[in-house]
This record gives sequence, structure tokens and C-alpha cells, in this order.
Amino acid sequence: MHQELLDRGFSICEATVAKLMQREGLSASTHRRFRVRTTDSNHSLPVAENTVDREFERGQANDVWVSDLTYIPTGSGWLYLVVIIDLYSRKVVGWSMDVEMTTDVFLSALQMALGRRGEVTGLTHHSDRGSQYCSHAFQLELKKNGIDCSMSRKGNCWDNAVAESFFATLKKELVYRCEYVDQEAARVSVFEYIEVFYNRVRRHSALNGLSPEQYEHAG
Repeated sequence: MHQELLDRGFSICEATVAKLMQREGLSASTHRRFRVRTTDSNHSLPVAENTVDREFERGQANDVWVSDLTYIPTGSGWLYLVVIIDLYSRKVVGWSMDVEMTTDVFLSALQMALGRRGEVTGLTHHSDRGSQYCSHAFQLELKKNGIDCSMSRKGNCWDNAVAESFFATLKKELVYRCEYVDQEAARVSVFEYIEVFYNRVRRHSALNGLSPEQYEHAG
């Protein structure tokens, strides 16, 4: 009956939707309200210009990588996750997890991406202006590999929207549905999501309905 009403142009209020969902045994996926500060942009380290300038559509692999960090709550404390995403295919080409938010976890993600992609030419790495990305060690690694650096404007998450969108998807589809007893359980779960599901199986509207792996092979 409710489908017939929709087909005839009737609107259904929120209370009615709730009753219908309850009757069908459905529940909404909600966001948990916790917040941890992950970006420390109040530092005196040099900051790069935003050369990517929200141009997120790229015609080839290894043109622009975007990177960001998020946190995952567990029963034994926070687990920090850094990812590097290729804008061409939205594939997570590098990632790293640690119980501390040090420069090492950012470097590990970059080194994984470089190990997987091989020698890159004309590549730009884009991130926020957090102290770990601006650190001497991270900038030296970019320079050593001939990678240009781009950074978002201060306090502007839209400048790194693709990375932000990935984390929103990760949390909605995985993290908010799980209660991790410890950081190791979270590590295994996030690894499986990225490597088994997201990169290889999950379809993207921005990729003509293909997964990142399928899109790269099709190209």
C-alpha cells in the first residue's frame, strides 16, 4: 500500500517511515558523535601552495595522490589510519595504521604507495597542512622521489574532499557498525575493508559503476 501511495505522488512523513522500517525489521545507520583533533596546523613549518585547487578528476594514474588521517575507536584506545588515494581511480594505493599519530605512520603510507606504484613522474601529493605532512622527514621523502607537494587552505576540508569522502564511507559502511575490542581487531577489519572490498569490489558512481581495480584495468 505504501508503494502505491508513493507512486500516486503522496508524501510520507518521518514518523510513517519509522513505523514502516520497524515493521520490516530495518534500522538506520547513524553517525556517532565523537571528535578527535587530528590536524595540527598551528606550527611554524613551511606550507605548500594548493596547486590541486579541487580539480579532483584526473585522466591518468599517478597524476595526483591525496592523503589524510582519521581515527578509529577501540576498547583499548584510538587507532590512527592514514590513507593515500589516487584521484584517477579512487584506489587506496597506500595506507598505514598505528596507535600513535606520529610522522612515521604518514611515511609508512607513502612508502607503501611508492612500493606499489613504482617510479612515478610528474606526481603531486595533496594533503592538509598538518605538522606531520609539513615535517622535514615527510617533505624530504617527497623531494627524494620527485613528488610535488600541494596542501589545502587552512581549515578548508573541501580542498581535500575525496579523502574526506573515503573516510565518511569507511565509517558509515564499517566502523560505525563495529565494536572493536582492541586496536588489533580494528587493524584486521580495516585491512579487509580496504584491500578485499573497497579496492577490488566496491563500485563507484564516479568510475562508471566499476571498482578502483576494475577501472584501472579497463583503462
